[in-house]
Amino acid sequence: MKKLAYLKVVTVIAVFNFTTQTKAQDLKIAVDTTVVTNHTATINNTKLTYSATTGTQPVWDKQDNVVATLFYTYYKRTNVSKGEERPLVISFNGGPGSASVWMHIAYTGPKILNIDDEGYPVQPYGIKDNPYSILDVADIVYVNPVNTGYSRMVAQKDGKMPDRKQFFGINADIKYLAAWVNTFVTRNNRWQSPKYIIGESYGGTRVSGLALELQESQWMYLNGVIMVSPADYKIYNADGPLSSGINLPYFAAAAWHHKMLPAALQQKDLLEVLPEVEQYTIDKLMPAIARGGFITDAEKQAVAEKMAYYSGMSKKAILDHNLMVPTSFFWKDLLRNKSGHTIGRLDSRYLGIDKMAAGTKPDYNAEITSWLHSFTPAINFYLREHLNFKTDLKYNMFGSVHPWDNSNNNVREGLRKAMAENPYLKVLYQTGYYDGATTYFTSKYSMWQTDPSGKLKDRFTFKGYRSGHMMYLRKEDLKSANQDIRAFLKNSAANGKAAKY
Repeated sequence: MKKLAYLKVVTVIAVFNFTTQTKAQDLKIAVDTTVVTNHTATINNTKLTYSATTGTQPVWDKQDNVVATLFYTYYKRTNVSKGEERPLVISFNGGPGSASVWMHIAYTGPKILNIDDEGYPVQPYGIKDNPYSILDVADIVYVNPVNTGYSRMVAQKDGKMPDRKQFFGINADIKYLAAWVNTFVTRNNRWQSPKYIIGESYGGTRVSGLALELQESQWMYLNGVIMVSPADYKIYNADGPLSSGINLPYFAAAAWHHKMLPAALQQKDLLEVLPEVEQYTIDKLMPAIARGGFITDAEKQAVAEKMAYYSGMSKKAILDHNLMVPTSFFWKDLLRNKSGHTIGRLDSRYLGIDKMAAGTKPDYNAEITSWLHSFTPAINFYLREHLNFKTDLKYNMFGSVHPWDNSNNNVREGLRKAMAENPYLKVLYQTGYYDGATTYFTSKYSMWQTDPSGKLKDRFTFKGYRSGHMMYLRKEDLKSANQDIRAFLKNSAANGKAAKY
């Protein structure tokens, strides 16, 4: 009853906030409101009509008190029958602390950034049609967790803000978002829909945990989980043989792109080079690093020489790091003696200019500054002028969510258990070869480790692209990656088959 009573109140507040212009008000978002607009598009050579709902939906605590409100955008195709049975894709970005803007206006949605074919900003800033969106085959909701986008915590009756711990941590984040998804699905009559969750970067951690949380706490069973450049902190926090050794295939990819490999490798296609480097990493490099200071000098010299061959770095630099070269040093060092540029962290195709050539890491991340250059004006303009959601509240591209509780990280096991419990559930990995933060081989290794039994391996699909963390910024990969999602939706459909082994 508390929930219903509150909804009646906030509806009045929503109207007041969006219609009254006579005097200034406190800067806050309406807790529960929607704005609906209608549109047309041609996607995948199909003409369609769709509605776009932007709004806020509450988060309740265990006592049914509103503690936060999440801003979302929901696209629903309207020129179809039995729309409630269409696939629903629930989209999360990462950070933690990142808004849903990235995949929303650059990947799966009906509009994308005004950028060039390789993903670089162009003016005038803004958006254009996305002919590769998955909206022709699935409806999509983009969710902004607390403190991202326009999502915010809500003050209690005594004026105090809720305890941040119920939002900002691996398990707290999963728990409240699962409850929010349940409310959204119920309100929008989507219980009959095949459901998918897609997460990028930290969103990979988020959706891995959500898969099990939705099943066991909300009784909501998914057809698929899509991991876009996912982050696996089990690997990042591991000892050197794993956390450092696993980077070599990425080094090779970035060096190949910048033509820094020896001629014998450079003349090959990238996809001919990488399997060789992957095998060396698993069979030789990781065991060598595992020996630490007790490795023989002869073997250490041989490994350093091979790493230099595969990475474009000098043998001396590799030996100076005891075979464990930080990615930040690689970004600074790869082109130091060639053009003097640094290379990007999230997408190593991007170049930066540092104050001086000396140093062990770049002054800034070349790629993220480029992306913010184009994303920030586009999302603010699009939400206000195209989707008619108008507020003076700041749209947080990145919000305040720290300290973040990383304890009890069992999301990889959660994903495995969710798959074991649900025979329908399949998983798609999508990663860019030039991503130096959540590297493609880390994703591949994480996928291998999710199910040690090997009994679920036929339900995993891995796709790599010749770009970086947000591979969809490159036009060729935007097209192929969306097509890969379409194929995944089709392959994970029940098609009348019972969920049993």
